[in-house]
Amino acid sequence: MKPLHNYFLATGSWYLAYGMQSVIFAWLVTIILNETPDRVGLAQMAYLLPGTFFILIGGSIADQYGGRRIALIGQLLAAIMAGLLALSMLFTTLTYEKFLVFAVLMGCAQAILTPARDGLLPLVSAGNIQRRVVQASMIQFGIQMIGFLIASKADSMGAILMLSLQSVVLSVGVLAYWMLKVPLIQSERTQTKLFNQLFESVREGYLSVVASPGMRVVVIQNCAMGIFFMGSYTVTLPLLIREVYEGSSSEISYVSAANSLGLFLTITLLLRLGNVRAQGRALLLAQGAGSIVLSLAAIKLNLIVLVITLFLWGMCGGLAMTMARTIMQELSPEDQRGRMMGFYAFSFMGAGPIGALLCGYLVDWFGPSLAMAIASAGMGLVVIIVASRSSLWHLRPKE
Repeated sequence: MKPLHNYFLATGSWYLAYGMQSVIFAWLVTIILNETPDRVGLAQMAYLLPGTFFILIGGSIADQYGGRRIALIGQLLAAIMAGLLALSMLFTTLTYEKFLVFAVLMGCAQAILTPARDGLLPLVSAGNIQRRVVQASMIQFGIQMIGFLIASKADSMGAILMLSLQSVVLSVGVLAYWMLKVPLIQSERTQTKLFNQLFESVREGYLSVVASPGMRVVVIQNCAMGIFFMGSYTVTLPLLIREVYEGSSSEISYVSAANSLGLFLTITLLLRLGNVRAQGRALLLAQGAGSIVLSLAAIKLNLIVLVITLFLWGMCGGLAMTMARTIMQELSPEDQRGRMMGFYAFSFMGAGPIGALLCGYLVDWFGPSLAMAIASAGMGLVVIIVASRSSLWHLRPKE
């Protein structure tokens, strides 16, 4: 099997399992454990927090020891954690404390895996990085949508079976990474003690991001998305479904699948239309439109309208995420791709815990509808400031 095919198989297995987990995670903490909004936010923060601490180190380790090896380890850890939680639920009762441990360990696995996997893409792309980014994103959200739909049966199939299936799917990706053959590109630096080496590696990556106006402003935008968009998606939306629409796993999966369908369709269009030249402008317009669309979810209508709103929000997100990832890939130095994608993921996932906790308290204080409106307004304000105070609007490839 060609390296690109193995890479896509490994990526697809992760996002199929991730799609299942996104619904199961929200379902377990909001419906099964029936936790309060602030504890829902804390649980999501526990899952996202490892990204804040470890994702930059994960990118540095990937540059030092090879992205394939580190991605394999990260995916294997995730497969083991899903299997262990299933076994624990089989023999004991699920508690909030156990759920937090699972969230933290799965977050660690994702923090290790994400920059290593993204750094592998240029090694298997055979040129035209933007097209490969679009293809990878298309697989990501298409497969993730299937995962959402599978997880919609969680009420009838049960969490144990769902978690066991997730573990098996992740194991397929482990095998794909095992078979993946890519050249090993390592940073040129003297061998020092591991801690000093990692610190210097992260510092070098940070300086590279700061020195690039394009990468620097993408990181800022990603931080805002992590706070306002990710927090709304992971915390406010499940609580909105529980408290306003009286839904369960099926309703959570429907809106999640609609969001992924919007992402998938946008990415499909990008694949057919070809490369976008004004990448920075497209990023800003997509995020601005996403802020407006998200505000519609704050209006208490019916579930069908909410599903349509999440679909449109997904279409905006598909363009924004593809452009941001492409800018980072194209501007990254070859021997620092793992670290650059680590900073890319860190700016989004690292801000996620703040967004999860903030949205949990916003829901507790104002209710889910008003919390959604506040988040959309916050993101819209950031887009306006970045568009007026930076060069992102005029950014072109390779500039």
